[in-house]
Amino acid sequence: MMKDKIYEDLSTVLKRANHIRLSMLVLFGFLLVCFWKVQILDHKEYWQKAEANRLREIPISAPRGLILDREGNILAENIASYKASVLIEENRDHGDWLDKVSQLLDLEKSVLEERIQKYRGLSTYKPIVIKDNLTLREVSRLEARKLELPELIIQADPKRYYPFGKFASHIIGYLQELSPEELAIPEYKDRRMGDIIGKTGVEKTYESVLAGTDGFSVEIVDSMGRIKGEKRRREPRAGNNIRLSLDFDIQSKAEELLEGKEGIIICLDVCTGGVYSLASYPDFDPNKFINRFTPEEWMALVNNPANPLENRAIRGLYSPGSVFKVLMALAALDLDVIRPSSSFYCGGVVRIYDHPYNCWYAPGHGRIGLIEAIRLSCNIYFYQLGRRMNISDIARYAKNLGYGELTGIDLPGEKKGLLPDPEWKMEVRNEPWYAGDTISVSIGQGILSVTPLQVAVHTAMVANRGKKVIPHLLMGGNRGQVLFPNHTPSEKGTDFISQEHFESVIKGMWSSVNAGGTARGARVQGFDVCGKTGSTQIVSRETAEKLDKESKWIRTHSWFTGFAPREQPRIVVTVLVEYGGMGGTTAAPLARQIFTLFREKYD
Repeated sequence: MMKDKIYEDLSTVLKRANHIRLSMLVLFGFLLVCFWKVQILDHKEYWQKAEANRLREIPISAPRGLILDREGNILAENIASYKASVLIEENRDHGDWLDKVSQLLDLEKSVLEERIQKYRGLSTYKPIVIKDNLTLREVSRLEARKLELPELIIQADPKRYYPFGKFASHIIGYLQELSPEELAIPEYKDRRMGDIIGKTGVEKTYESVLAGTDGFSVEIVDSMGRIKGEKRRREPRAGNNIRLSLDFDIQSKAEELLEGKEGIIICLDVCTGGVYSLASYPDFDPNKFINRFTPEEWMALVNNPANPLENRAIRGLYSPGSVFKVLMALAALDLDVIRPSSSFYCGGVVRIYDHPYNCWYAPGHGRIGLIEAIRLSCNIYFYQLGRRMNISDIARYAKNLGYGELTGIDLPGEKKGLLPDPEWKMEVRNEPWYAGDTISVSIGQGILSVTPLQVAVHTAMVANRGKKVIPHLLMGGNRGQVLFPNHTPSEKGTDFISQEHFESVIKGMWSSVNAGGTARGARVQGFDVCGKTGSTQIVSRETAEKLDKESKWIRTHSWFTGFAPREQPRIVVTVLVEYGGMGGTTAAPLARQIFTLFREKYD
């Protein structure tokens, strides 16, 4: 009995001992796994944390390269500035810290907290910029509290500055902070959150050239984040300078002429495609973009009804109006639809396909030939061409002569415009192409849209008798390297159109300016300007509400495009004034002033 009793008691103890032993083994195994994870799998993370308690890397921004015009005027440079940053890991508990810093920097606490939270999980131990362009007073405040706020870093920072404010703003562009979406683009793989990059204009196109390479400083710090020394340093390398083909005087004059209007003035080198001016108005001051926008400030600018950020020269889509008649004449001559001597009768109105079509000159021009039709911009002459031509042929010639395709200018965001044809209309509008649609297109109206730069490039091709140029802004960089070649007329131009046809059309354009035609407002004595005017009717409800209902004549966009001189041409000028009225009244006189300035400066 006693033995049985003792045996039973010992058995219970042994069972409990086994349970304890098993539990200890499980616990020991768990600890081994944890140690293995910390020391093997996560060693890099903990090594970085340990190093961050002793070392921290502070980026040093590289100065951007300068942007200069063709004569060396500095259009974009860098000035000394200071920025405040915060190290994320050293500031775990925001509480009182946010209150102190927001007061020192005159920032709303919510704005400060939002900025920190935005980048908190993206780059551990990397400084987050919380305010740019610090005043000397703000720098002094922060320096005085440096021991109390060791997580704050004050750095000298080269700040972009545009000395001429709004000058050439759509060409130069502006800078803004890199977005999270842009960080995923291979182009920005070496950049950091918070970096400032070119968003538009040549600042964006040549970002990789202008940006340079940032440096860094590795600092030794104590447990409180106080700097004890510098372990190593790499100096930043400044970006390359770029020189533009832009002419400061011509661009300034173009902007002066457009002030108070909505419009564009483009001036191109006929031979190379170099841009002397590309003025788009309304414009903006790129200096305002250097400091970080609040969402409210950005939306106010974006929603501005005047659209000051829009580069109308490459993104504005307009009916070309009568400037399209130049193309119609070339296409009709090449297709043998007409000859230079062909004439039609203009009585002020003509009935085509059972529909009346009016000439802009109500009494009519009488019997009129091609040269006179271009000189006087007779609608009925070109209606007759549209009646005899196929829309597919018109679209083909338009594409070969500079419309419906990107021009290739070194600016981002260019639009193609629209060259309609039956397939497009059926696909987009689910409607067949009507013969009356072709009649409208024949005078540059209807379902047809172009950019002002396309009109300028087309005009350069006419001036070059069919040879194509690619418009460009960049001439070269520092140390003489060529970053974008100076283009010469392409050998792949419109050689299928004979020189004789070009000469016939150019004779009409010359007459339009110099023989009392619609473009006589662009005449410059002794400079042989050749040009064509245009006026495009605006019929949208929004436009009707915007304009005086009784001033019907002003509901047109005012066009002029031309070149000079007639032989060995050197310059193209294209002008568009939105709601400007007749092309000969508004656009042509503006072009005359640009031609005059060019001649005075370069002859």
